[in-house]
Amino acid sequence: MKGSIRRRGKESWEINIDLGRDATGKRLRKFVNVKGKKSVAEKKLRAFLTTMDQGLPVQSNRLTISEWTEMWLRDHIEPAKRQTTTERYRNIVKKHIVRYIGHMTLQKITPSDIKTLESEWLSQGMSKQGVIYSHRVLSACLKYGVRMEVIFRNPAEVIEPPKIERKEITPPSPSTVKGILEKSKILKEPLFPALWLIAYTGMRRGESLGLEWKNVDFLGQKISIVQSLVRSSEKGLLLQPPKTRSSRRVIDIDNETLEMLNRHRISQTESKFMLGQTYNDKDLVFPNQLGGFLNPMALSRTLDRVNKEQRSSKIRLHDLRHFHASILIQEGSSPVMISKRLGHSSPSMTLDTYGHLMPEWQREAAESFAGAMRRVS
Repeated sequence: MKGSIRRRGKESWEINIDLGRDATGKRLRKFVNVKGKKSVAEKKLRAFLTTMDQGLPVQSNRLTISEWTEMWLRDHIEPAKRQTTTERYRNIVKKHIVRYIGHMTLQKITPSDIKTLESEWLSQGMSKQGVIYSHRVLSACLKYGVRMEVIFRNPAEVIEPPKIERKEITPPSPSTVKGILEKSKILKEPLFPALWLIAYTGMRRGESLGLEWKNVDFLGQKISIVQSLVRSSEKGLLLQPPKTRSSRRVIDIDNETLEMLNRHRISQTESKFMLGQTYNDKDLVFPNQLGGFLNPMALSRTLDRVNKEQRSSKIRLHDLRHFHASILIQEGSSPVMISKRLGHSSPSMTLDTYGHLMPEWQREAAESFAGAMRRVS
């Protein structure tokens, strides 16, 4: 990228920027007039060249929110984020940001504009959780603008999104979960082993459906979580790496779970043999009938059927994960261990989610402290 400066008057300069050639070979140039000393024109030229090196339009001070969000998604989000995350961001940008403020100039947007936007979201019926998530997306987009030196501050940082009260999780009782598992086994539900595995390991639905046999260590009694099955609106069902580094983990399994998986593998091998070449083996622990990816809703519908047959309080698939955590807490497992087993980003997240299930820990801590003080001579 090249540029030059020439005098047009006593204190007037013309900046000439070479933009290369178009598809027909025609040379493209950009001319900008600057008044003042030559040093002012030189500074302006350097700014233009830097902007163009970053892949931005020369007149970046005229960028609209619509133009900037598209560049942010294309250059920053798509190369770094998972497919489903990119789709979620793009959907929020299109429906909730560009729709309302896409016409506004990026450099002129103010905290007041963002506050008005988020009030509009709420008045249109968006949940507080939705406003919080959309706020984070917009703030991340503007933060990238600061990094790229297109804007000098992030006006979203000074706006506090609405606060929501976290509802305390009430996990199902052991008798309820045991009844569900026994009923699904009696009904000979094909996905009974998947329900068992989630209840006995705390795995997420996508993690269980993305599990491959090569990641099950029968000798060491361990399962490696290295991917998850997700649904993309653009690409359908696909495997993706875990959302966070902590989600990639190794889970120990008990003897009963090991035996259950072994029986399931034998049954699956028999099915593959009967189907022959029509079976598309992807090495999945829980595939569909022909060996391909299983629709995640099929597992949720399995639990719905069992709930109906059991005639007990209805539990969701994710409640099995909460159940697993609650049992670990009752048995005295540490938040650090529970966090690692569930794949939480930190023990603090585990405490925020399940801290209300640990009332006796406070009493034990108080007694331990008092005992230590009594031992002081």
